[in-house]
Amino acid sequence: MSVAILENYELHAYNTFAVSACARYFCAVHNVDELRHALAVATQLDVPVLVMGGGSNLLFVQDFPGLVIHMAMQGIQTSCVEEPSVIVTAEAGDNWHHFVTYCLQQGYFGLENLALIPGNVGAAPVQNIGAYGVELKDFFVELTALLIDSGEIVSMNLQQCRFGYRDSIFKQE
Repeated sequence: MSVAILENYELHAYNTFAVSACARYFCAVHNVDELRHALAVATQLDVPVLVMGGGSNLLFVQDFPGLVIHMAMQGIQTSCVEEPSVIVTAEAGDNWHHFVTYCLQQGYFGLENLALIPGNVGAAPVQNIGAYGVELKDFFVELTALLIDSGEIVSMNLQQCRFGYRDSIFKQE
């Protein structure tokens, strides 16, 4: 499966400061196959890659010389309902606040202190987002990730993510 790779793409709509900057190449990926294809194209072109979600943690000061991959994967699913617990899975491109709102609408409480935090679900583990005494790690079970270097899909549990105060393995390695 291929994904459209656009050239000289304006990024102001993809960052919350609406800073005008241009990506040499840009694509939006909706599934793992498109992500793998985009990474392969970046390798072929020998350009750097910037994976971005909601753009709330970016401030462009110049154009980006490589491929910007926008995570557009979306979907929320509920599984393993065993009162009083439930597992809710969200895709990396889902808006974080929308995810929290979804959980609350279903009667799945606990994340409400994390409402209105900007960004997407996929970025939440990087920062171990938190507010008002609640952190993502307090409700986190596992994530599924694609290793950029190898293309391998891995699952990582709470311990493997090594969450700390506004920290995780994703900031370290």
